[in-house]
Amino acid sequence: MADKTDFRKELDSYRAKAGEFRLLEVPDLRYLMVDGHGDPNTSIEYAAALESLFPLAYGLKFASKRELGRDYAVPPLEGLWWSEDMDAFTSRRDKSHWDWTMMLMVPDWIDEPTYARVVQTVADKSHPPRLGDIRLETLSEGRCVQTLHLGSYDAEADTLARLHHEYIPQHGLIMTGRHHEIYLSDPRRTAPEKLRTILRQPVAERTH
Repeated sequence: MADKTDFRKELDSYRAKAGEFRLLEVPDLRYLMVDGHGDPNTSIEYAAALESLFPLAYGLKFASKRELGRDYAVPPLEGLWWSEDMDAFTSRRDKSHWDWTMMLMVPDWIDEPTYARVVQTVADKSHPPRLGDIRLETLSEGRCVQTLHLGSYDAEADTLARLHHEYIPQHGLIMTGRHHEIYLSDPRRTAPEKLRTILRQPVAERTH
C-alpha cells in the first residue's frame, strides 16, 4: 500500500502561527487555477469555480494513486486576491471590487498527459461549469511574509493592516505580489471564530 503524502506536513510554506509574522522562501509550486471577480459570498462565478476545481483535483489524486502508485492528500484551497483599489481589500473590505484566482496545489510528479486525460474524464463524468477555464500553472512567489489568522474572514483587516503597514516597512521590505490566503479550515464545518487561514504576502527588499 502506497504511503500518502500530506503536503501540509511536508512543506514549510503550509506552516504559520497566530500572532507571528514570519519571513520565508516559498518554493515554486504548481496549481490548478481559475480566475474571477466579485464577492465570493454571492458570486455565481466563484461558486462555479469551486465546483470545478475540486472534482479535477480529486480526479488527479485518484489517477496518481491508481496509475502512478503515489497517493496524496488534496491540499487546502488557496486564493490570490487583489483590487485596483487595495483599500477595498484591506480597510473598506468592499468585496464587490475584488478580483481573485482560486487554486489547488498539484504535485510535480503529475505530468501533462495524465492531467489532460483526467480533465477529459472529469468533463465526461460530471461536466463542471468552469472546467474549461481551469489552467495548470506554476506560481513563483519566492520571499514572503506570512501569519496565521484565527477567526472569520471578515476579521482579517487588523492583521492585514499590521502586516502591510507595520511589519513589512519596518523590516525594509516592499510588497511585490498578490495577497495570498490558504484555507486550513472548511467553512462548512467550522464556526467562523475557529477558522484558520494563512495570510501571505510576497515581498522584496526596499532598494532606497
